[in-house]
Amino acid sequence: MSGPSASNPGTPGHTLRPPSPALSGESSTRTLTPAEHTFEETEGEKQHKSHLELDTETHPRDFADVDLEAARATSAHLAIPIGRHILEDAERSVGDLSEVFSPGEEAVGEIEREKADPFLVVWEEGDKGNPKNWGRGYRWYITIFGGLLTLNATFASSAPSGVIPSLIEDFGMSQELATLLIAIFVVGYCIGPLLWGPLSESFGRRPIFIIAFGIYTIFQIACAVAPNTGALIVFRFFGGAFASAPLTNAGALLADIWNPDTRGKSMAFFTLAPFAGPALGPIVSGYMSVAGVNWRWLFWVLSIFAGVCWFLILFTLPETYGPVLLTSKAKAIRLSTGDSRYYSALERADTNLRARVSAILARPFKVLFLEPMLIFITIYMSFVYGCIYLLFEAFPIVFTIGHGMNEGESGLMFLPLFLGGAVGVLCYLLYFNPRYEAFMRKYAPNPVPPEHRMEMAFLGGPLFAIAFFWFGWTSYPSISFWAPLMSILLIGFGVVLIFLSLFNYIIDAYLMVAASALASSTVVRSAFGAGFPLFATQMFDKLNPRWASTLLGCIALLLIPIPFVLSAYGRTLRQRSKYAPTRD
Repeated sequence: MSGPSASNPGTPGHTLRPPSPALSGESSTRTLTPAEHTFEETEGEKQHKSHLELDTETHPRDFADVDLEAARATSAHLAIPIGRHILEDAERSVGDLSEVFSPGEEAVGEIEREKADPFLVVWEEGDKGNPKNWGRGYRWYITIFGGLLTLNATFASSAPSGVIPSLIEDFGMSQELATLLIAIFVVGYCIGPLLWGPLSESFGRRPIFIIAFGIYTIFQIACAVAPNTGALIVFRFFGGAFASAPLTNAGALLADIWNPDTRGKSMAFFTLAPFAGPALGPIVSGYMSVAGVNWRWLFWVLSIFAGVCWFLILFTLPETYGPVLLTSKAKAIRLSTGDSRYYSALERADTNLRARVSAILARPFKVLFLEPMLIFITIYMSFVYGCIYLLFEAFPIVFTIGHGMNEGESGLMFLPLFLGGAVGVLCYLLYFNPRYEAFMRKYAPNPVPPEHRMEMAFLGGPLFAIAFFWFGWTSYPSISFWAPLMSILLIGFGVVLIFLSLFNYIIDAYLMVAASALASSTVVRSAFGAGFPLFATQMFDKLNPRWASTLLGCIALLLIPIPFVLSAYGRTLRQRSKYAPTRD
């Protein structure tokens, strides 16, 4: 994105500057020269300010923690197309935010002050060093590779489900302890949003990928040679903690390399990766168990898969984080000109990593506990997410015990979960997204009220609840397995619509602290994903699949009103909120 060499004269404190001569070897990087003219803002020009600027001036308290780029990066990780009109509005106000700051570090006024600095190095339009201007084919490779890393991490989470009988026989562990091997990996996911994201915004995406994925590979090897149950559980936890680095940052690659108006297709592809991994794990491990392969070979397969991905990271994945790349540009300019005054925004940011991490750890939970809307959304999403991992324990009871399938065939029953998710993404692209774009045109130049995001949950919520009743009451051994199998397709479809709806609502409603809101929601959701499998087997054994599924369906029914209530009263709640100021 172009630097502010020709700032909008209608913005106070901005100046017009002639472009400086291109530097040798840095022809695409603009180095700003001192201002020659300053323009006063007229009353008429004030009307052309973006909504973000007006809100910032009117409600400075609400915008003290600017979190926009983090919201964009986090939404990429979650594969959710962010509210484009709001992002573009913000970027018109302060420029390309990815060039300027890490989340939560600077208020808008401070960013504008820095961008007026003649020695601040920013991207020139068309700069080939800007990841958003790299070749389309190369960016698609990075997108596909990011999806592969996410698939790798989620595949590892569910893979042991098919070899649990072998683990019980080999180590003499209980069923509950064997189930913990899946749960403890997901507990490690809680680390990602709180640690790897902030670290990548200080040191760049590439170093974090190399270090975290390398250590993740080592822990996969450690699992393969684990001497006892305790060691295996510890190795699984740390494997999940380091696997959460690509889970958190792989999607941020998309925010780094795609503009909002070209990100839709890449997002649609990336959305499928988190569904493909958990579905693939039970299939692979199930057929390995049927073939009589020792359970350790499952972890060797995971180690090889992780190792190949690590080598691809090492040799093919570039740095994509704009502020880090601009720091390299600034160093090159200082070296070529001998002028030490040129700098990047990241070099002037707070370098006290301990203080930054402390603030980032505290803010997500502060936002969560003070926002009733976010609390109820998080409860809904966490329940849905927990149900996905609960199925890893429910399927063997329904399909292996009830229908006499082997572990491999039972693992195949997870495919409809992925296929349902794919249909949900297709439905979003073909119907809900065009409908939302129509709302954008209707409300222009104002932003679309976030409550319009709830339409997908209006459909997804009831279907998700119905699917569990369907699954439970068709799980009799006397009924064809195709009946419960079709309900799993509906579960996947409902999950995607609910997540797309609620994630987008969080981003639109909590724009300026969206990364913090999503981080706290992700931590709670991962805790549910880890906890649900621990009681799933006992619940389905004691209640039987019919009544256990009915219980889940009833809870899902109780949660259905949440999107409808937020749609009706969301604006009123946002008017009372500190973190979700009303802009519509």
